[in-house]
Amino acid sequence: MKETKACIVLANGLVFEGKGFGSTGISVGEAVFTTGMNGYIETLTDPSYFGQIVTQTFPLIGNYGIIPNDFESSSCHVKGYIVHSWCENPSNFRNEGDLNNYLKEQNVIGLYDIDTRALTKVLREAGVMNAMLISGDSQEAKEAFAALDNEQEKAQLLEKIKGYKIEHAVESVTGSADKIEKDAAQVFAESAEYRFVPVRADGTKENDSAAAMKDGQGKKVVLWDFGAKGNIRRELLKRGLEVITVHSSVTAKDILAYEPDGIMLSNGPGDPQENIEIISEIKKLLDTGIPIFGICLGHQLLALANGAKTVKLKYGHRGANHPVKQLSSGRVYISSQNHGYAVENETLPEGAQVSFINANDGTNEGIKYTKIPAFSVQFHPEACSGPLDAGFLFDDFVQMIKKVRA
Repeated sequence: MKETKACIVLANGLVFEGKGFGSTGISVGEAVFTTGMNGYIETLTDPSYFGQIVTQTFPLIGNYGIIPNDFESSSCHVKGYIVHSWCENPSNFRNEGDLNNYLKEQNVIGLYDIDTRALTKVLREAGVMNAMLISGDSQEAKEAFAALDNEQEKAQLLEKIKGYKIEHAVESVTGSADKIEKDAAQVFAESAEYRFVPVRADGTKENDSAAAMKDGQGKKVVLWDFGAKGNIRRELLKRGLEVITVHSSVTAKDILAYEPDGIMLSNGPGDPQENIEIISEIKKLLDTGIPIFGICLGHQLLALANGAKTVKLKYGHRGANHPVKQLSSGRVYISSQNHGYAVENETLPEGAQVSFINANDGTNEGIKYTKIPAFSVQFHPEACSGPLDAGFLFDDFVQMIKKVRA
């Protein structure tokens, strides 16, 4: 394969030179890192990475190829992808393609053969920052490369990079998982084949579909899609729930028209405080008595609707190995995470209790509401590829629905 000249230019002026794969050209985004050792397919197709240039800290990526059945949505949402080494010849019995061609198809610039540890240290110490990927020999790429050798032109380039802002995030990704949705029987059959079945609170797996779906059958849940990962819907279906997915633009009135037994607030990208209209509509649902479960962005939006505040983290939590402590039991679970914002514990209103905290930095990882039937978590209990430790939270949601909507 012919080597392609490529580099990443950080907003602080640092440049990491490497080689390009995937698409070519230039791309500006928010540079972040994720510590997952696997799950690159899920990372690339996770709508929560919208607007971001993602660096994988694990050195070898792409070794098991591209597996469409593992997609979290129907397309790739990152603005760029950085690895130390990528595997040109993947090997896996489920593989249907390679990383290089997938990035080309999705028009995503890839960068490799740089010191990803050094880049990660910069982002960890200085915090996430905007960056530009430059790759190939197109006219725009040539002009960008040339600008790096001219002090005045580089300064102008850095101003362009600093001026980037992730906007219209939720509305840009809502509904992106629609094309990969399957019915409950198919979801359970495919999951059972690889033992990705419901995990109970005691850590055991429920392999019998009838037993797994028993408590949720006859109950309807509206999945409010702010950029939902496909596995959220799959986990709900595996527990027998009927799932109706709605786009982010719907109103509380639209949701109530479905007469749901429960409402699922999904993950999604961007600054949660920018979703003013969605927060306003969530407020209208708080006094309906309908059980609500929020994950990631859904967790933040539910907190904002109840009067709490959110804050942007220095470099966020992204990866499949983040410890979270459940305060009621003292037990620590390993979780998968992808977020750059957190709910501020000290701003929680009366009737909202911290249920989980991040064991590394003490930030909020979960809230239990005592005045309304609702709870939420910052991490991803549906994670794949990732730990299944917290899958029981979907069972908790089913039991809350049974109790409230009996």
